[in-house]
Amino acid sequence: MENVFELKNVSYSYLDKYTAISDVSLTIGKGEQVVLMGANGCGKSTLLSVLNALVYPTSGEFRACGNPVTEDVFDSLSGNEFSRYFRRKVGFVFQNSDAQLFSSTVYDEIAFGPLQLDMKPDEVRARVEEVMGMIEIGHLRDRAPHTLSGGEKKKVCIASVLATNPDVLLLDEPTAGLDPRTQLWLIELLHELGHAGKTIVTATHDLDAIEHISSRAIVMGEDHTIRVDAPTTRVANDLELLLSTNLIHKHMHRHGTVAHQHMHMHDHDHVHEHER
Repeated sequence: MENVFELKNVSYSYLDKYTAISDVSLTIGKGEQVVLMGANGCGKSTLLSVLNALVYPTSGEFRACGNPVTEDVFDSLSGNEFSRYFRRKVGFVFQNSDAQLFSSTVYDEIAFGPLQLDMKPDEVRARVEEVMGMIEIGHLRDRAPHTLSGGEKKKVCIASVLATNPDVLLLDEPTAGLDPRTQLWLIELLHELGHAGKTIVTATHDLDAIEHISSRAIVMGEDHTIRVDAPTTRVANDLELLLSTNLIHKHMHRHGTVAHQHMHMHDHDHVHEHER
């Protein structure tokens, strides 16, 4: 399998003193669907930002599509062939939709990416219409993004990324703050995109979603290192691992002579165990 991302002993520290990720080594192959899991503050969002070349390793090596990814390559004023290729092929959906939306209308938001690829106007129109139809947001075309609901904003963000037809999708907590119907829509969309051959890496602690959107789970510990890299099904059923990485927690209470120990997931679902 061709590798899309390769990280070797990668660490990143904010202001050179606050560790976000530590000694991370992993590869992600073309067409894989992977989730990055861990409690808040463990570094999964930072790792996603490294994969998107928004920040660069403090130490270690990062390669994408066989090419080294460094600040010199991506931050030069003129850019270069690989950096332009990378930005066309890798799409990023931010956790906070408001950080991603800036155009005056939904149509313009979705058209922005294709316009940067120097597509002809009729091609841009066709691409925007196609994506709006797929995401079912055509009725929002003339709305200002800042007037939309949280779920609608998320759909527009995803549409704006898909409009450039990237091979790789990186998503940071995409189900956070969404109502149940929109969560289900998003899970089904990611499932379909995975079947279509997209490489998808999702940072999440939504344990309900992970088995539907991935076959591989990378779990980060609160020490900012990778604790486990294993099939998603195995990770989802490893209560000891989920407890130790603060993805679920225990709560004890009594009903008469019976003590109940509940395993609570941080998305408010829970697993029950009973002890006499």
